[in-house]
Amino acid sequence: MHSICFELGPLTIHWYGVFMALGFTGGLLNWIRLGRKLGRDAQFCSDLMFWIMISGILGARIAYVLENWQVYAADPGSIVRVDQGGLVFYGGFVASGVAIVIFALRHKVRILSLFDFVITSVPLAHALGRIGCFMNGCCFGSCTSSALGIQFPKGSAPWLEHYKASLIDKSADLSCSVHPVQLYESGYNLLLYILLVWLFRRTKRVGVVSAIYLMFYSVGRFSIEFFRGDRGERVAVGALSIGQFISIPLFIAGAALLIYLMRSSRQKAEEL
Repeated sequence: MHSICFELGPLTIHWYGVFMALGFTGGLLNWIRLGRKLGRDAQFCSDLMFWIMISGILGARIAYVLENWQVYAADPGSIVRVDQGGLVFYGGFVASGVAIVIFALRHKVRILSLFDFVITSVPLAHALGRIGCFMNGCCFGSCTSSALGIQFPKGSAPWLEHYKASLIDKSADLSCSVHPVQLYESGYNLLLYILLVWLFRRTKRVGVVSAIYLMFYSVGRFSIEFFRGDRGERVAVGALSIGQFISIPLFIAGAALLIYLMRSSRQKAEEL
């Protein structure tokens, strides 16, 4: 794995930025495809993507900087280097949620319906973004002796972490073998994407897609976090990371929404 895709003179293109761009592009194409039957044209989808992209990146970066403030306090100039990695998904998720509400109000679209539409693309974009994390070496896994383990090159985030922990010496060309958690999460998100698109096309209940996403993603994220090896760089409370703590209320919110929708549907059926 190498973080740099290619160089053109002073311009350096990182794989992280490439896959982040692919994620947004894939999400937009998915919306355009699904939006045809809903009367949401490419312009609507493009405008929606613009505001979600800006708010999402800003929110995700702010959350990452706050979580790793000790690193950025020593080098404030690196705060703006998003192309080199460093985004917290939940920070972007919250900021994008605010943007969706504002967008729905301005375009007079039902908020929960727009959330269902938007969320179909979230796991697809996230899956591609995690591949960028893998190429960049950030968000790496814990040490493992299993056959799934991989090693990152000298100078990468895992290598530096293992060197600081005296797990390897300065002459080592590779890090210790670690879980490829970025690919675990990428694969999980791809499966979730397929499920959400299938649900979106078949269910008529507004809010179901959003509820299922909140429940399934939070469970996956909570579980995968146990295999993360960059805990020393992130804020944690006891044995759990901040990501795991956020996953708990999100799961509860998704379950509560699904129960509410099921009860509402049952009440309407009884009234008929």
